[in-house]
Amino acid sequence: MKLLFVTATRIGDAVLSTGLLGHLVARYPGARITIAAGPAAAPLFAAVPGLEQVIVVEKQPLSLHWLKLYARVAGTLWDLVVDLRGSAISYLLFARERRRMVGKGGTDEHRVEQLARVLQLAPPPAPRLWTLPEHERAASALAPPGGPILAIGPAANWRGKEWRAGRFAELALRLTAPTGILPGARVAVMAAAHEREAAAPLLEALPAERRLDLVGKADLLTAAAVLRRAALFIGNDTGLMHIAAAVGAPTLGLFGPTQAAQYAPWGARTAVAQTAIPSLQLYGPGFDHRTTDTMMDSLSVAAAEAAALGLWRRSGGAAA
Repeated sequence: MKLLFVTATRIGDAVLSTGLLGHLVARYPGARITIAAGPAAAPLFAAVPGLEQVIVVEKQPLSLHWLKLYARVAGTLWDLVVDLRGSAISYLLFARERRRMVGKGGTDEHRVEQLARVLQLAPPPAPRLWTLPEHERAASALAPPGGPILAIGPAANWRGKEWRAGRFAELALRLTAPTGILPGARVAVMAAAHEREAAAPLLEALPAERRLDLVGKADLLTAAAVLRRAALFIGNDTGLMHIAAAVGAPTLGLFGPTQAAQYAPWGARTAVAQTAIPSLQLYGPGFDHRTTDTMMDSLSVAAAEAAALGLWRRSGGAAA
């Protein structure tokens, strides 16, 4: 069985597609799988069972990236091609069966549900991630045993989605105070190396003896392994948020300018805290995501704390 799985460029979208991939892995044991993904998302798939190769699809002008992908895969007779990018490539390949994403659906339908229709699956399969022993060893070194961990993702791919670092700090100190749900817990601050500026005020506000500075220190699957050890994750609408949910950590996603109905963390152990100002009302005349400041200020620390407490109670007060 030869399977080609064409998935997303962005990390979050790629994570959400792993439910379909997991379904295919289980349905076709022993299948030889090729995955095509964007450069940021490609490392997510290093440990997929049956993986033959990951092809990095880097966007190019005039859609030339599809020609490059075609050149890599055209010589194979595929048993199944699943194209979640909605390109024409599946029609150009020798394939016994083709499944292709058509349209993105409405903003009131979750992306996981939209993706499930590609294979006509109901209920939708939940996202999941696979790790290797090397990722587990690295995670144990970064977050060694020693009490519960509150993981926080304070950055995002554009500033408008970022809750202020000072509010993350206040929330973390409340939740780990002697009267909090995680008294004395360590706080793992997680972000990419280029996001250190967004994380710095939070790191500075945390007690040194309880601070785990993981900024720029974990690749995606090591981050997944760390988050699997977390008692609770709180973060902005990002790929890291979706990774946390996919590995089973109780996950609170903070939402403002993006649509929670479509991109909330998926699963029974997840929750959302949203700005008091509705998403669409946050966009003013001349909006430019490259220059905007945070659009999250109408989400109070008290509201985020209440959402965290509710999630904690529903999750049984422990990680998976």
